[in-house]
Amino acid sequence: MNEVASKITVVHGNITERDVDAIVNAANQTLLGGGGVDGAIHYAAGPELLRECVALGGCETGQAKLTRGYQLKARWVIHTVGPIWHGGNAQEDELLANCYRNSLQLAQENSIQTIAFPAISTGAYGFPLHRATTIAVREISNALSTASSILRVEFVCFDPSAESVYMKELRSLFSS
Repeated sequence: MNEVASKITVVHGNITERDVDAIVNAANQTLLGGGGVDGAIHYAAGPELLRECVALGGCETGQAKLTRGYQLKARWVIHTVGPIWHGGNAQEDELLANCYRNSLQLAQENSIQTIAFPAISTGAYGFPLHRATTIAVREISNALSTASSILRVEFVCFDPSAESVYMKELRSLFSS
């Protein structure tokens, strides 16, 4: 196993329960909470997270912003806004790649060593899981090949079928 592969794990579970430096929130542009992962993170972190997010003034698709984790085990939350799937011809792939790049850039800038990602945009935003997983694994792998401060990245899958897609993608990438 190469050094990058040894830093990536796939976990089945609830991202709000991960004991890492930062968790990534698949947020909407308001950063004020919503459904799915976003709602779960806001609920678990408590009302202080919402107050801090209000002060941030939202976030553009593909960008990322950092807040404290409050009542979460994670010290930080990196909020990133994934693209809504429109069939693949509205720069969705590049915008999703930017979510991972910008989240990892924030992690490096803030000396975050362990980080957990959900499957960004694959829920209500409709991004095809296999396509999103390929982008996620590629971007994380590329970043880890140059990001010395990040020691571990977790892909946290709430759904067992997503977990198997991530595992297959990682095996494919690192066996070649």
